[in-house]
Amino acid sequence: MTQTRKPVLFALAAVSLMTIAAACKKQVAMKPAPPPAPAVAAPSAPVRAAATPMHSNPAPTQTAAAPAPRYPNAATRARIDELLARIEDAYFDYDQHTLRPDAIKALEADSTELRDILKDYPDYKLTIEGHCDERGSAEYNLALGDARAKAAKDYLVQVGIPSDQLAIISYGKDRPICEEHDEACWQRNRRIHIVATMASR
Repeated sequence: MTQTRKPVLFALAAVSLMTIAAACKKQVAMKPAPPPAPAVAAPSAPVRAAATPMHSNPAPTQTAAAPAPRYPNAATRARIDELLARIEDAYFDYDQHTLRPDAIKALEADSTELRDILKDYPDYKLTIEGHCDERGSAEYNLALGDARAKAAKDYLVQVGIPSDQLAIISYGKDRPICEEHDEACWQRNRRIHIVATMASR
């Protein structure tokens, strides 16, 4: 081979190689790219759950019971007033403080129901008033009225009404319900009378 033809052959060979390389490059570029690998999260440190105290048998919670009311509601007070209105005044003989049979009968009416109500409400009080007729001194009648109120209280305590819910007071001859000056009027003034009193709450 002559030396003038060698460079031409080298040039042709180089061009051929470049053509082949370009064709290969095109084929590689036309191949679809493989899908990207799924992202794998880096393993993180395990999360520790908050420590929960273990109780095999939790202690039952005890609800504090509401204290029982010590004073009656409006409906119960109305019933007490009704009972007191039905209990007639108990009357006494002249210059006496002993309960007569008719006085006992008057106190006996509805006193059982009254007892059953009052024992549930220790802050509710009754006052037994002692009264006298106009004869005698004011001091003497105050003492006599006190003795009459005490006799009625003793009877009601015997029935079962708590003693500390019964107060006594004597008005002597200061609060008559009759102003005439005869025995019929005086008899009406020799009495005890029971009223409800408001206790301090």
